[in-house]
Amino acid sequence: MDRRAFLASGAALGSAALAGCGILATEPSSTGIPPVLEDRPDGVYIPTHVEGMEMIGTAEEGDYAFALMYSYAHRFWNVNGTSTQFTEIDDGDAVHLMASVWDPETGTVLPETGLSIEVSRDGDVVSQEVIYPMLSQPMGFHYGANFGLDDGAEGTYTVDLSVGGMSTRRTGGFQGTFGDPATATIDFEYSESEKNDISYEERDDAGERGALEPMSMEMVPDSTAPAEGELPGTVLGSGRSNDAVLLTTLLDSPPAGVDGDGQYLAVSARSRYNEMIVPAMGLSGTLARGGESVFEGELRRTLDSELGYHYGATVENVQSGDELTLSVTTPAQTARHEGYETAFGGSGRETPDVTIDVEL
Repeated sequence: MDRRAFLASGAALGSAALAGCGILATEPSSTGIPPVLEDRPDGVYIPTHVEGMEMIGTAEEGDYAFALMYSYAHRFWNVNGTSTQFTEIDDGDAVHLMASVWDPETGTVLPETGLSIEVSRDGDVVSQEVIYPMLSQPMGFHYGANFGLDDGAEGTYTVDLSVGGMSTRRTGGFQGTFGDPATATIDFEYSESEKNDISYEERDDAGERGALEPMSMEMVPDSTAPAEGELPGTVLGSGRSNDAVLLTTLLDSPPAGVDGDGQYLAVSARSRYNEMIVPAMGLSGTLARGGESVFEGELRRTLDSELGYHYGATVENVQSGDELTLSVTTPAQTARHEGYETAFGGSGRETPDVTIDVEL
């Protein structure tokens, strides 16, 4: 459905489209998009609608490659600690700007660089802010926020994207990289009519368990986690905690850049259905043998050239028969597009422990 036709028809059409799905909705949205569903599942679900996006441009600067995209202004949920805050669309929001940052050599998406955007027009700053790390079903991990554009005026805008460098531990081939700040500049030619041509579709399966298909962007890598068969080491197993899949592998020795000796326990967290990375969680592990704890501690957020983004720690002498328990201590500290806000510990949902029986 064309979004302009939808907006002209009003919110009643959105309510009618949801009538057959068996999920109650809140009052119609003033923005003309379907209202937020009530009684949403505890986990990933199909959102009320899906919007396309347009590429603005790409650039490289320092260790980083950047891409800038835009779509209609979005509602989203921001996570801060254990609390979740709903962010509505403001009257002055013209677009939702989205950015991706990655390693140009390997195509690895970088989830914890911190990213700020400054939008200017004819040399004058229109808007600037540190934008949110985000998760969405079609894009996976990215950075995004709603922006006003000089009272919606059409024309050329200049967008500066600045990263501050990663504080996340980097190991393997990523040692010594992504530590310096960098700024890339991309021009944005804004047209209201071109924005309104971006695809928009309501979903009659809104609220059902499942996820939208990932987008395919030729110029931009996605944030898909390594497949089980691609992980180094011995895969011990996996389990789900509020639809975060915790896939665990054991290496004979730690990657270069990890302090300590012994074996290395790595947990690759990814979303159910689309297997996109779930970053910025607090994760701990307990390894028990015969009812006694032989390891208990934090699994540190790490970016490795072979394991990808993961949570890891050194351990001693893991044996068959051991019981590994993984506990999410802090939900993923990322904002969520609709369909993900009740997953990965969002919206106050429980994150059950995951237990894996070790067989080597």
